[in-house]
Amino acid sequence: MPELPEVETVRRGLQPVLEGARIVRAEARRPNLRFPLPDRFAEHLAGRLVASLGRRAKYLTAHLDGGLALICHLGMSGSFRIEDEGGSGVPGIFHRERSKDAAHDHVVFHVETAAGELKRVVYNDPRRFGFMLFAEPGRLAEHPMLAGLGVEPTGNALDGDLLADLFRGRAAPLKSVLMDQRLIAGLGNIYVCEALWRAGLSPRRAAGSLATAAGKPSVRAGRLAQSIRDVIAAAIEAGGSSLRDHMQTDGSLGYFQHSFRVYDREGEACPRPGCGGTIERIVQNGRSTFYCPACQR
Repeated sequence: MPELPEVETVRRGLQPVLEGARIVRAEARRPNLRFPLPDRFAEHLAGRLVASLGRRAKYLTAHLDGGLALICHLGMSGSFRIEDEGGSGVPGIFHRERSKDAAHDHVVFHVETAAGELKRVVYNDPRRFGFMLFAEPGRLAEHPMLAGLGVEPTGNALDGDLLADLFRGRAAPLKSVLMDQRLIAGLGNIYVCEALWRAGLSPRRAAGSLATAAGKPSVRAGRLAQSIRDVIAAAIEAGGSSLRDHMQTDGSLGYFQHSFRVYDREGEACPRPGCGGTIERIVQNGRSTFYCPACQR
């Protein structure tokens, strides 16, 4: 499933075409994805101006004129591609072919861009685990998919003080607590493993140990907050990790997986200079955790 950097990469790829564009018409080629599409889905979208594209955690949000918002989730295999109305295809260099089976092109947005160009934005999803839902005007934050999400891991709001507040008194393993979307929104398995390695912290460590007895942030808390922000920023810059079926909107793959230090590197030497340890894999909450027991304490 695409993680936050992959979703942000998709948002940035769609932004030049969709922001300021008018949806001339929309096609829903099936009545449902993971959930049923909203009633009169295409009718509600026709003629709408896309004011802005956003992202909340792993969700894409399109803010439309009149206040209506569209919430999109890519699921396991969902992706967008951009085509010219004249049929010239998707711009950019392909590193791996997309599905050409039209049966998987489930939603098509026919748009006129702010520059007056006609484009198609096609949502393709072989596994149909993604979804598209509406949020009523002014109530996006209250939507059941978004309500209760924690702080974003991409800005300065995520610091040692915040982590100490969130984790104080929690005996659960650090890895498990970091993936609690009610605390920090959008962190997934890959980038939690990578951030913990950067911070030199064991995924088994009790989350509450990041706060001192007086409830203040420890040095470890500040180090972890910085590591989270850094690994997310680096992955976004690289275009995501391209695991499973993730592709950018121009058809190219992200390359952050070449920068993985521990994820999916079981049995390899730890890349930290002078460490000498070996990457191990354990299972926590049903998910694989990769870490170096020698330098992550």
